[in-house]
Amino acid sequence: MSTPAETLPTHLSQDFQLLSPCRPVDECYEKLNKIEEGTYGIVYRARDKATGELVALKHLKLEQERNGFPITSLREIHTLLLAKHPNIINVREIAVGRSLNSIYIVMDFMEHDLRGLMESMKDPFQPSEVKSLMHQLLSALAHLHNNWIVHRDLKTSNLLMANGGLLKVADFGLARKYGSPLGDMTGLVVTLWYRAPELLFGQKEYSTAVDVWSAGCIFAELFLGEPLFPGRGEIDQISRVFSMLGTPTDESWPGFRDLPNARMFKFTSKPGDARLREKMLKHPGVTDSAYDLLGRLLAFNPEQRITADEALQHPYFSEHPPPKDPSMFPTWPSKSTAAAAP
Repeated sequence: MSTPAETLPTHLSQDFQLLSPCRPVDECYEKLNKIEEGTYGIVYRARDKATGELVALKHLKLEQERNGFPITSLREIHTLLLAKHPNIINVREIAVGRSLNSIYIVMDFMEHDLRGLMESMKDPFQPSEVKSLMHQLLSALAHLHNNWIVHRDLKTSNLLMANGGLLKVADFGLARKYGSPLGDMTGLVVTLWYRAPELLFGQKEYSTAVDVWSAGCIFAELFLGEPLFPGRGEIDQISRVFSMLGTPTDESWPGFRDLPNARMFKFTSKPGDARLREKMLKHPGVTDSAYDLLGRLLAFNPEQRITADEALQHPYFSEHPPPKDPSMFPTWPSKSTAAAAP
């Protein structure tokens, strides 16, 4: 297998040099239990033998790779090196196993992912807690977008939270740098329930607005305790969006009918956001200001969608109640600490 430096462009090789030399994982860390397994890696809870701190070890799946380091892992490491921020998961180092194709990303340990936590909570988040979590998410997004990085897979299961209320954006396998002009990018990004309508319609030239749409879906989910648009396929997904928000028009989203996949949909004119308003405003924590912010995050036209920086200045964050300080959040049992050791 090629080494990371041999398979990387020059600017990525330079970023890898910011890391300390790779240390043997077994000498430095004690694996405690497996947290989760995904397409690109297995995540373990582990203890640093020198300090006693808990860490997360992501063991990259390289066994099937024939062309060097997988691009998803390169993007994840590269982005995390560039995007240091209190609300973005921190990479501590890269460690190696007993063979050349055994590579670990060592990250800060977080007790919960937001999706799993919400599924296990007896009571939903309080309005001040929702406000705090959204402010942290938007702060991370603003930092990414100001550094020309688009995440492209925001969802509640990719938001990690420590006991104490600190939120961190994770899983940067689909993240990438973008430039101006934007240029075409793949539309096969973002988990379906959080996928912006321009991606569903096949738009190839897109940028940070796709992350903002995902943030809007997450905002609603924090109040509701369930996904806002749980589609069973792309056609069902866009039908659910239309049902909740109404059908876009040539005035509200000029040119949307010319997008590649727009011809696949038969548009039945539906009124504006009546169903969304009814669903959200019956929740006691959703004020008129919160609903206004949600509408701006979920604007059909990506050109009119609010930016993360603008969202942080929205009146919602200055009205009562103020965002709860993360240190004042309650604590919840961590599923990862209950799992049996491997």
